[in-house]
Amino acid sequence: MKMTGSALLLFASNIAVANAQQVPVQPAPVQQAGVQQAGVQQVGVQQVGAFRTITLPPNAEVLVTPNDDLSSKSARVGDKFRIATVLDVVQDGFVVVPRGTVGEATVIYRTGKGAFGKSAKMEVEFNWLQLGDRQIPISGKFRQEGEGNTGAAVGAVVAVGVLGAFVTGHSATITNGQQLRAHTVEALAFEVPAAMMPIPTAKVAQAAAVAAPAGVQVASAPPR
Repeated sequence: MKMTGSALLLFASNIAVANAQQVPVQPAPVQQAGVQQAGVQQVGVQQVGAFRTITLPPNAEVLVTPNDDLSSKSARVGDKFRIATVLDVVQDGFVVVPRGTVGEATVIYRTGKGAFGKSAKMEVEFNWLQLGDRQIPISGKFRQEGEGNTGAAVGAVVAVGVLGAFVTGHSATITNGQQLRAHTVEALAFEVPAAMMPIPTAKVAQAAAVAAPAGVQVASAPPR
């Protein structure tokens, strides 16, 4: 039986459709969030560019404060207490240690207040900050002395002799919000997206021109 050109084309198309229906379709592979491949970080379903490294040098200043007031009345040598950073630490325009980063410090020296207006003394040492899952070592010490009461003790001795021994100084207290200086011990490397721009620096606005009061003429330089 002879088939026209149109019939042949229709016959071939039907065969191709039938064959396509018999081929199983494989689902496309799904990328897992957080997987890093070939320098590209998968964040959810969004890809960002390759990362670059910035380095915070050793001995970088970090301002910290105790989470709670610390007093020589209750503190003892060896006691550990929580601290937190007061300000962001910025390197190359990026915040590398955010404000509020927690850490730890230790009481390494303490004396109680004494007779004759002698004040108490307390010294602390900074240990580390918690950045992600790492404890970053920091260094630094701070000594706090209580306010003395020597003047009152001398007055009591002059007035009534031995009663001056009962005049004591004050306890040493480091308060929450008091800014204490610590420093990083080693160089710290941080990764930031290569395409991310650093924090822009604000420019000082120019002072607005002051208009002359009504009815007052501004003198101009005389012509030469």
